[in-house]
Amino acid sequence: MKGDGFPVLTLTVWKDLQSLYCFTYSGKHRQALRDRSKWMEPYQEKHLSYVVWWTEKLKDVSWAEASKRYNYYIQNGPTPFAFDFKQAFNEKGETCMVK
Repeated sequence: MKGDGFPVLTLTVWKDLQSLYCFTYSGKHRQALRDRSKWMEPYQEKHLSYVVWWTEKLKDVSWAEASKRYNYYIQNGPTPFAFDFKQAFNEKGETCMVK
């Protein structure tokens, strides 16, 4: 049965980039990403599917904050304020590689 076209949204908190990366690209989550065409329709246009940021304040983990960071990334590209795995930043704001 076809769905109503609602996006899949998640908001999670992780201690470090490596843990998030390992979860995302291994195990059952990796398999789900591989099989996503079975249960998700592709977007017509290219889009950013996630954004990452550092915070020490739990209050910064909200849908409002995530939306603000996502929109910032779309307008400005990756910066320490909002980034992805391809162009990541460590807690000090320095570029880093995540594998």
